Amino acid sequence: MSPGNVADALLRRWYVVVVAFLLTVAGAYYVVRPTPQYVGSAVVVLTPPVTQNQPNQLTNLQPPLAVVSYAVVQQLQSPTGAKELRAAGVHGAYHLVPRNSGTSATPRYLIPSLQVQSQASGPEAAVTAVRRVIDVYTRHVEQMQTAQQVPAAGRITASVLTSPSVAEVQGAKSRGLAGTALLGLAGGVVGALWLDRYAMSRRQTPAGRRRQTGAVPVAN
Repeated sequence: MSPGNVADALLRRWYVVVVAFLLTVAGAYYVVRPTPQYVGSAVVVLTPPVTQNQPNQLTNLQPPLAVVSYAVVQQLQSPTGAKELRAAGVHGAYHLVPRNSGTSATPRYLIPSLQVQSQASGPEAAVTAVRRVIDVYTRHVEQMQTAQQVPAAGRITASVLTSPSVAEVQGAKSRGLAGTALLGLAGGVVGALWLDRYAMSRRQTPAGRRRQTGAVPVAN
């Protein structure tokens, strides 16, 4: 199909181009003035019990604690864990990210810390969701030790290393506008060409030719 044929098809189906343009303008409006989104974040760390040899819990962090933390994360990321979080009032997107203290050569989770993130439409809702995730995470740590019959004096505990904070999501509006314009242009051109081809093919059928000439079929 030559550029001239494309231009003729777009002129014949100008209403499709107009509809695509209006949809593009509506999409651009939401890109320029999006619904505010906030991300709440906090860091939780598993600390060993206090002992006489090591009174400072944070100086006695061991890799096995990171394994315990990762096991709890796996539980919460399962379908059962997601259902439990929803029952606890955690709605929307949330992430449980073990923090890596290694390097690109040794990507090992040596420090048992976990970053909890939640996205919501309001700052208070984002912080509340983070706190609820931490509560469920702490409960799972306790249940795991209860199942292993660990005495209370020798249990590990979940401590909030960084208090929950919130930040507004800042997106790149220029990229959003460019993507919206590209989608609108492609949708308008493809839609107009498809409709024009469909209409032309209908005209080439016997029924279409009869409608154009106004002929009425005669029954034998």
